[in-house]
Amino acid sequence: MTKPDLIIFDCDGVLIDSEVLSCRCLSEVLAGYGIDLGLGQALDLFLGRSVTAVREHYEVLGRLIPEQFSAELKAGVHAAFLAGLCPIEGVSSVLEGLQIPHCVASSSDVDRVSFSLSLTGLAQHFDRRLYTAQMVERGKPAPDLFLYAAERMHADPRRTLVIEDSVSGVRAAKAAGMTAWGFVGGSHYQSRDGKAILHKAGADRVFGRMADFWRTDR
Repeated sequence: MTKPDLIIFDCDGVLIDSEVLSCRCLSEVLAGYGIDLGLGQALDLFLGRSVTAVREHYEVLGRLIPEQFSAELKAGVHAAFLAGLCPIEGVSSVLEGLQIPHCVASSSDVDRVSFSLSLTGLAQHFDRRLYTAQMVERGKPAPDLFLYAAERMHADPRRTLVIEDSVSGVRAAKAAGMTAWGFVGGSHYQSRDGKAILHKAGADRVFGRMADFWRTDR
């Protein structure tokens, strides 16, 4: 792909450095229900996945998640974000220089995405072009969300570039017939081989710095 007609950005781990914060909150909330989930396990199992996916995972294992789970997790993440959320280094410069239509497609709910982008000063780059798993029947790794975003943005999936940090996101992009670039510059990849993980998932390219966004791999 020389120049896409649309760029779809995942939010968590691509625009904002949030994955460690949110997965730590998930571990803490589940611990309150007697479920032991370490940070590494949380990243392996639920990176890029929705709250619904967490519920379904434990229901299959015979562990019912209480109704208040979503509210408790949302409150914990909100507090953690207020205390320590930062944008991914260099992403503002990339967004400011974009002359290509772009949007966000995230597994998080729309309130959390809006809050995160406002908190980090990135909201101005997307306006209302925010699409979330709430808007489709199936979340990532199904292609539904990316196909929905492309439809709303009047773009051909074959001419669409997706920037993702998770296996489920890369698989969703490829299932949608899109080009997928894996990004491994978030703090959750400091002790994990993100390049190998995302290449194995099917990423067409993997990079670790937003400063290298348009740099051609040789």
